[in-house]
Amino acid sequence: MQLTFYGVRGSIPTPGADFVRYGGNTACVHICLSDGTDIILDAGTGIRLLGNQLIKKQTPIHLLLTHNHWDHIQGFPFFAPIYQKDRPIIITPGQTSLPEYDQIIKQMQGSVFPVPSSALTSNIELNVLPESQDSWQVGSATISRLPMNHPGKGSAYCIRDGKRKIAYMTDNELYPPYKKETDFLTFVEFARDADLIIHDAQYMLADMPTKSGWGHSVAEEAVKLAMACNAKQLALYSHDPERTDDDIDAIVEHCNEYIEIAESELTLFAAAEGQTLQF
Repeated sequence: MQLTFYGVRGSIPTPGADFVRYGGNTACVHICLSDGTDIILDAGTGIRLLGNQLIKKQTPIHLLLTHNHWDHIQGFPFFAPIYQKDRPIIITPGQTSLPEYDQIIKQMQGSVFPVPSSALTSNIELNVLPESQDSWQVGSATISRLPMNHPGKGSAYCIRDGKRKIAYMTDNELYPPYKKETDFLTFVEFARDADLIIHDAQYMLADMPTKSGWGHSVAEEAVKLAMACNAKQLALYSHDPERTDDDIDAIVEHCNEYIEIAESELTLFAAAEGQTLQF
């Protein structure tokens, strides 16, 4: 199994010289399973560059969406395979409060985009699962989902391929001031013993309480979750658009102090565009 980060920012793209090392594109992660199946997590602006790679193939693409906020769907109209004739693209929507399962396609309607969705020549299928269904098979992997804590809700995902397990839990507020969809201990069980947890770390404790309720976790809490899960690696993700490369370096250093104090074997890093991991 191979994983590559194509977009790691939260909220809005951040071009500029101060955002080069970690990248400025919004959420998108590509996973190639052991049997060659392509899975994409979210369709932020990073999906455009991924599309330039996947258009070389004809095999099905499985797109798992966490939710419908702009930074998670705005790259979809620029994803080359959706214009590829008869290319199978299976979209699993997030578990959002409003059942807007096709919002990723509807964003191309009306006056907001020049190419209507009716012009797409790929074979797009919406994989709308019953709320009670929390796992299913995609290629060689078992996919599990869990409601996340975010305004409007959404889904966190675990992907298990053989003995390898990856948890994707972005835009997830572990300790929200509003009613929780999922509590901390349930997240621990969901991602227990993961080889990699990709978790929202948009804020720091220093940002609170100003940004409490905005739907994102602080980096320190993501570290505590990963250690409680006995995860091997933690990727800090959904970087705040105000954080420069140097700011993110400082967050990694700060979080590693927590790991050192806890005498944990957790490996921590900040997700960066173009970074590839093998499992």
